[in-house]
Amino acid sequence: MPLALLALAIGAFGIGTTEFVIMGLLPRIADDYGVSIPHAGLLVTGYALGVVLGAPLMTALGTRIGRKTMLMLLMGLFTLGNLLSAVAPNLPLMLAGRIVASLAHGAFFGIGSVVAADLVAPEKKAGAIATMFTGLTVANIVGVPLGTFIGQAVGWRTTFVLVASLGLLGLLGIARLVPDLPRPEGAHLRRELTAFRNPQVLLAMAMTVLGFGGVFAAITYIAPMMTHVAGYSDGAVTWLLVLFGVGMFLGNLLGGRFADRRLMPMLYASLGGLAVVLALFTLTAHDKVLAAVTILLVGALGFATVPPLQKRVLDQAHGAPTLASAVNIGAFNLGNALAAWLGGTVISAGLGYTAPNWVGAALAAAALALALWSAALERRTPARTAAPAAAAPVPAHH
Repeated sequence: MPLALLALAIGAFGIGTTEFVIMGLLPRIADDYGVSIPHAGLLVTGYALGVVLGAPLMTALGTRIGRKTMLMLLMGLFTLGNLLSAVAPNLPLMLAGRIVASLAHGAFFGIGSVVAADLVAPEKKAGAIATMFTGLTVANIVGVPLGTFIGQAVGWRTTFVLVASLGLLGLLGIARLVPDLPRPEGAHLRRELTAFRNPQVLLAMAMTVLGFGGVFAAITYIAPMMTHVAGYSDGAVTWLLVLFGVGMFLGNLLGGRFADRRLMPMLYASLGGLAVVLALFTLTAHDKVLAAVTILLVGALGFATVPPLQKRVLDQAHGAPTLASAVNIGAFNLGNALAAWLGGTVISAGLGYTAPNWVGAALAAAALALALWSAALERRTPARTAAPAAAAPVPAHH
């Protein structure tokens, strides 16, 4: 794999760390600012909304410049946002810093996916995308627990300074290692928008919302589920999340490897397996060992869908993949927000802390149904989906 993928993975590691480390630091931040934890929770919500809105906005702006230059600008924006969070004297200014950092998230993964795919041979594209996303999965194994520990031991502001340093390291790595890819010939916003006329692109994004939403329906409420149902201590939840991160890491690698061979069968297997495991989680959550194994499997099956879903969007968007790729990253976060809301709704309805697992299973099953429908439509209209690729091929950069 090209060294340029390492620079992209470093950027992904920083982004993954700043997205999830906030959850372990909320009590400290709330105390420092003198607000309630739910009020401080706006830092999580604001970031997620910033990703959803920032993905198409920043990518649209990026159609006017080269992809390498845009990736460097995004890492600069990410670094600036985290520095602002680190020094913010009050919650509103910290929220502003979180939103600034989040604007880089979707566009970085969207443009980065296109660049990663262009750096390798066609039969290795999904693997290259998975390599970049490895940074995000490793963040959940190393970056988030380490950042939480440092924030609790030294101060949460130190954590955000270190995350900003990761952003700067990613920027320097991109400047040094990523080739100076020219702006694709004829690339402009109007052409990028044409990708959304293809029903297969929209179906792939719907699969993203539902499939990854299934994961977050369960994982968002993992702490009360494990402490109240499985009987774990509060301190054990951090290590259970590390176990989830290990599953994400393994699933990402497997998803990238097998999606390059048979993309749709990989989606069927991962989404179907995810639906079954989430349904079983309502039972295994009552046993410590089985609950831990299930958390590992949810992480693995959930993230095994990421490389094939992202590659599916790139394949179907043909000559205008950049905006569609970035919007699909926003779709992951939209699925997270939707699933978290649905999971909270069933808990509030008195159905118990394991009820979100049924929500997740239903979402994953719906994503599987969409994948089967998408493949059926593609078999009926092969000429329509293949024609644009011949008319407007994506330029390869090796």
